[in-house]
Amino acid sequence: MARRAFTICTLGARGVPGVAGGVEAHCEALLPRLAALYPEARFVLLARKAYARAPRYDYAGIEVRALPAPKHRYLEAFVHTLTGVFHARFAEGARVVHFHAIGPALFAPLARLLGMRVIVTHHSRNYLHAKWNGFARLALRFGEWCAATFADRVIAVSPSLAEEMRQRYRGAAGRIHYIPNGATEFAPPARDEDEAAILTRLGVAARDYIVAVGRLTPEKGLHDLIPAYQKASPRRKLLIVGKADFEDAYSRGLTAHASDAIIFAGFQDRATLRVLYANAGLFVMPSHHEGMPIAALEALSCGAPVLMSDIQPNRDLALPAACYFKMGDADALAAKLAREPDAYAVDARAMLKAFSWPEVARQTGALYGALMPPRGSPAPAAA
Repeated sequence: MARRAFTICTLGARGVPGVAGGVEAHCEALLPRLAALYPEARFVLLARKAYARAPRYDYAGIEVRALPAPKHRYLEAFVHTLTGVFHARFAEGARVVHFHAIGPALFAPLARLLGMRVIVTHHSRNYLHAKWNGFARLALRFGEWCAATFADRVIAVSPSLAEEMRQRYRGAAGRIHYIPNGATEFAPPARDEDEAAILTRLGVAARDYIVAVGRLTPEKGLHDLIPAYQKASPRRKLLIVGKADFEDAYSRGLTAHASDAIIFAGFQDRATLRVLYANAGLFVMPSHHEGMPIAALEALSCGAPVLMSDIQPNRDLALPAACYFKMGDADALAAKLAREPDAYAVDARAMLKAFSWPEVARQTGALYGALMPPRGSPAPAAA
């Protein structure tokens, strides 16, 4: 890829670093690597003001610009992306805008109309998630159609999602690429006692707890895990890390099960997550819907035994058959939880090699290279 000075704006992540969410973890891992690979490119992440540490700051070689957005389940992403597209074109002079998720991809036609090239990363079929009402699901489906119709390139994070899109959008098949999420290789803590302090604070002991990580929303399947855990009655505690973006009856119903054995830890930063993955007796992901599960990749990279629902995006990780249970079947999950976690051990080094963030960055950068303007062409004027 020949390097030329040009600006790429990213939309869809609420902010970095340390903001909960798969899209956010993806961008936090990927964008600094892209910036290091292509130093003459300018990478700008357009964050949402409520999640950014300041109106303007740099993070690991990328520029973060915070734009206002209403804190509302249905309007936050819509308003932020609409204003973000105009900001990218007229304030940042972007040549390329990269939308993450199919909701923001609704504005792919507008970005093309304003003269920018467009990449969309399709992280998950969000319109299948129970948390959305009928109108939101319709809008998300339309966002997926906009991605397939107007984006110059579409990245699907799992091979099954890429193939499913190619079958449904045959005219766009040549523009749809599979590039996975990566497995993060965490740095070790500064001191051993840091790990002990974190575990003590959360009320667990090394190798003596089961951990699940995800938002308290129906698609994450925690309503299957809790009764399965109660039926299995394993000696280990259950630690659930994550929270709901917008508290509702579902999330309150989950947290009502809190006890000495079932601990809801809320959101935890990435340093704490590394400790929790590395010391877990077992990591469980009971999801009903995923794209390619970053939390599972992180747990695998830290050497945790892993047990997952058998939905296709989870099976795309190609773990041993023992590591899967039938999605939604609490009895099957309970039977798995009653076994010793060593039955679900996976080779961490193999996962880091198969799902490499440097390779993800290289492949993504190659797509940017195909969209770069010819040498000497004028950049869009910034305001």
